[in-house]
Amino acid sequence: MKYNALWQYVVNQNKQELKLTFKEIETVLGFKLEHGFLKYKKELESLNFKVTKISLKESYIIFNKMQ
Repeated sequence: MKYNALWQYVVNQNKQELKLTFKEIETVLGFKLEHGFLKYKKELESLNFKVTKISLKESYIIFNKMQ
């Protein structure tokens, strides 16, 4: 899948909450973050994580481990 490298990175950080900048995400992925990301973020739920905030203004995304 397109974002598997990012999903694995998020899970491997082993944190309850993880804040990554768009630039950090693009480094993990090896390509620019696209608007289509919104379509794929639900894939992360199968790994017990979810996207809780996307800040376009400040260019970051917060991921949280689900309870």
